[in-house]
Amino acid sequence: MNARHLALFRIDMSGKNFRVVQAGQRTNGDGKSVTNKVLLAMPDNEYELMRPDLTYIDLPHHLSLHEPTQKIEFVYFPNRGMVSQVVVTKDGRTVEVGVVGNEGYVGAGLAAGLSRSSVREIIQIAGDGFRMLGNALERILRSAPQLQVILNRHTGLQGMQVAQTAACNRLHDIQQRLSRWLLMTQDRVDTGVLPITHDFVATMMGTDRSTVSVAAAVLQKKGIIEYVRGTVKIVNRRKLEKSACECYGVIQQFEDDLGLR
Repeated sequence: MNARHLALFRIDMSGKNFRVVQAGQRTNGDGKSVTNKVLLAMPDNEYELMRPDLTYIDLPHHLSLHEPTQKIEFVYFPNRGMVSQVVVTKDGRTVEVGVVGNEGYVGAGLAAGLSRSSVREIIQIAGDGFRMLGNALERILRSAPQLQVILNRHTGLQGMQVAQTAACNRLHDIQQRLSRWLLMTQDRVDTGVLPITHDFVATMMGTDRSTVSVAAAVLQKKGIIEYVRGTVKIVNRRKLEKSACECYGVIQQFEDDLGLR
């Protein structure tokens, strides 16, 4: 078992540490392999309650999973890829306030008794995962207290990430923010080659393409990244961490608690 799996044993659930199933040892009702860490951290009996309601889906780039103020109809458990949580203003401007990969789930408000969310949740890096109806999850939670603890924990830590990201967006320069964002993205997709464009990064950061391009050019000149149209390759992660603001280190602590690292 590698370090990423061992990290999940540190999750404290009402004073108990439950066995964590390794990636690929669980499947949904159609036999599709599970690598989402929430689904792997559940006790066997509670996972069996969820298993019939988990539908395997592709998660293509730019797919919107949820729009602001809409009722949360589905929850999603990514296996691969990354979801951006985006605030959209009345005039159409956007800024990313959080990200979710296979460490978490989308539709977190349901676990806290909320039926709506103020953010747009959109696939930023393509992948796949599982979807289930929100009312099915609510029904299952009545008989799955340990799952409720896991989801509540994730929701709380996600809220801390959102708060730190909001502060970062306001207080730090674009090079620091871009470095932090690239590190968080790599943590979730587990590869040094990221299929992203300057246009999309600019949209997520609430700035313009030219500003992102200048920051990326500085990182490339320092030998930290290489940029080929539509792809960013992280060449030197240690230097990238030094280029990021302290927000990445703070968010890392939340990721440790989620078993992401």
